[in-house]
Amino acid sequence: MPPPTASDLIFSEQANHNFSRTLGDLKRSTLTIQNRLQSILHDAAFAQQVAGAYSRPLIANERCGSWYIDPETKGGSAYFKSTDGHTGVWKFSSRRLNLHLLEIIGKHDGCIIIDSTRRGKRMPDALCKTIPIWCSVLNRFLFPEQPKFHELYTPPQIVSQSEHAQIAALLPSFVAALEALNIYVADLKHNVPKPLRPIWVTPESNVTPTSSIFEDFHPVICCTVSRRVAGGENSEGGYIQGAGDDTENWAHGLSPPVFWANREVLLSTPETELPNFIENLVARTAAAGTAKGQMRCLKPASHLFIGSISDLPVNSMLPAAFTIILLPKITGEDTWRTSPTRLDVGLGPHKLGSRNLRTALPFIIDFFRRSLTLRKTERGQEDETTVLIACETGKDLSIGVALAFLCLFFDDHGKLVQEPSREVHVDKTFIRSRLGWISTSMPDGNPSRATLQSVNSFLMERPR
Repeated sequence: MPPPTASDLIFSEQANHNFSRTLGDLKRSTLTIQNRLQSILHDAAFAQQVAGAYSRPLIANERCGSWYIDPETKGGSAYFKSTDGHTGVWKFSSRRLNLHLLEIIGKHDGCIIIDSTRRGKRMPDALCKTIPIWCSVLNRFLFPEQPKFHELYTPPQIVSQSEHAQIAALLPSFVAALEALNIYVADLKHNVPKPLRPIWVTPESNVTPTSSIFEDFHPVICCTVSRRVAGGENSEGGYIQGAGDDTENWAHGLSPPVFWANREVLLSTPETELPNFIENLVARTAAAGTAKGQMRCLKPASHLFIGSISDLPVNSMLPAAFTIILLPKITGEDTWRTSPTRLDVGLGPHKLGSRNLRTALPFIIDFFRRSLTLRKTERGQEDETTVLIACETGKDLSIGVALAFLCLFFDDHGKLVQEPSREVHVDKTFIRSRLGWISTSMPDGNPSRATLQSVNSFLMERPR
């Protein structure tokens, strides 16, 4: 038998291709919808174990965190982004202040923030860096006279000393940015009499029941629910780390509330039938409709409300309310004015609507200004005008228009003024301070970058 040649020892290009395809098939056979849902329930059980051990409310760090908490036991939502904790680009976000958590933390002496991360990482950056930055910045902001509470705490097994030092050096600038928003410190400090301190829990932690009350601080328990997987998923018996992530690639429109309400039937449905079953389930749920929400007031303004179009009250056509509806379809400007107190502005969907907002804002602002002037002339006195602003989601275009209104028609105390002041210097800092009002009143608001850019362009370029 002749000795083997190099061609015998090296796989051909076709063999390599087949090998890669086989590995891909194995991975796909593991990353099934069934395995994801089973993994989510597995990790959700750990979240409940942590809640039982520490007796504090479960807060979902959106979007991923909600998959791991039964809506019946969910204590709220947070919006800490891992991108705000990525190495070299750390920041304290003025768009995601999460100040609504302070009331929950003060009431329950802390909270448990639930999140997860995909294979290869022990903990998401949101939990190991973004939240520690948030805690330290708020401690410096709320307790400036107590420097012993200003220290930055990060998990040393994940965040290196060098990275920790680089983040700590940025904290004064983050505090200055928060102070520039002109948020009322007294109201926030009333909610949390003690500083905040992050504490980390993972499936590797020794979780034992405790009734400990920390005298010096409120614990913000950062809980990573997914077990760390070092190798490939096919070595884990079907378990998928961070199974609730990347839903656009596997969920077929399934959302956490629909999953938890139908988990038993979903888990009993064969894998081959799941995609069609989920799509039909989501369609039936949408057709049945969800509970009608409420327009939300943007404090400290007492008469400015935003929400989705479906949230609008039946009496929104009454003269007492000035209503702006931002439609996800394009309509002509000559059709926008539907009554003396209502605009139906057809901007188009998504990014197109965000871009068109820039050219529509002059029309909206001028119409509102004229309406205020006419109302004052007719009634002979100034009165509080209720303003309702609605878009398809209630969390994007409506926030953009509300931000423009807060900058032009409301003073520093949230009181409506009749005429936009040309003396007010509207710059990026001023706009961010008004955006801070919105993020505090509705932390789940998520205006797109394109929407905010349109508002900034309009406000910064308007004549003075």
